[in-house]
Amino acid sequence: MNDNPFPTAVLIGAPTDVGAGARGASMGPEALRVAGLKEALQSHGLKVIDQGNLSGPPNPWQPPVNGYRHLPEVVAWNEAVCDAVYGVLQQGQMPILLGGDHCLGLGSIAAVARHCRETGKKLRVLWLDAHADFNTSELTPSGNVHGMPVACLCGLGPDVLTRIGGQTPALLPQQIRQIGIRSVDEGEKRLVHAQRLEVFDMRFIDEQGMRQTMQQALAGLDDETHLHVSFDVDFLDPDIAPGVGTTVPGGPTYREAQLCMEMIADSGKLASLDIVELNPALDVRNRTAVLAVDLVESLFGKSTLMRDRAGR
Repeated sequence: MNDNPFPTAVLIGAPTDVGAGARGASMGPEALRVAGLKEALQSHGLKVIDQGNLSGPPNPWQPPVNGYRHLPEVVAWNEAVCDAVYGVLQQGQMPILLGGDHCLGLGSIAAVARHCRETGKKLRVLWLDAHADFNTSELTPSGNVHGMPVACLCGLGPDVLTRIGGQTPALLPQQIRQIGIRSVDEGEKRLVHAQRLEVFDMRFIDEQGMRQTMQQALAGLDDETHLHVSFDVDFLDPDIAPGVGTTVPGGPTYREAQLCMEMIADSGKLASLDIVELNPALDVRNRTAVLAVDLVESLFGKSTLMRDRAGR
């Protein structure tokens, strides 16, 4: 008998690195498959469908134009992701986006936001990342759009990106909680404060601990809440997860990351997921992909704690 609380999970590969500053995240979906993501989820009683990979334009690897690198390609990939994620949600299934770089979180979350508007659900987004990803074309030092998706979701960006999903802004700052942040550009920092984003940076985690952090980040969830987790693998400390393009020292340890995922699982509200920025070209024997799969298993109920889900 299957008493798993989750609906059928659908894997959607988006093999592109058009939003990134390093090549290689385009190989992330296959690395997650090689690391056994589908089989790991099935072992927890989920029915898992792998829809294969979306298609989109290749990475032209050009310099920025008007503050954006590869804007037409980024738009095309995010529109494809938005359509695919929205289609899965309409079927009553759980989309799991396999990235690809984190610019794809824009299309994924825009689709989730549309679904929530249409079903009357409240939306809560947990953005697990070393970076705030709240740059704009005026602020960005690089023009790489993987540093901009949260700003675009909040309506700060070009129309071709902010209108994906059918509403601008797709997301209000109070609907998102950022966890693990430790690298924010100066201008971006001012914008984050101005928009009143709720950020649990690494200093907060150091001072308060991951348990208190997650209690606050998950506070207020109820049965009418759709919880979306956008998991950038560079959230993790690079000592345990070297296979990312933008490593930032001082991230969560293995145990802290496990506790984070277990507490999300305990909430029982997880309804959609992104796994992004895995870069096999920079990895060591696929160890980062294996770790990512291990942590995603914890999102679906695998616990390293010898107690039941009620916490006894």
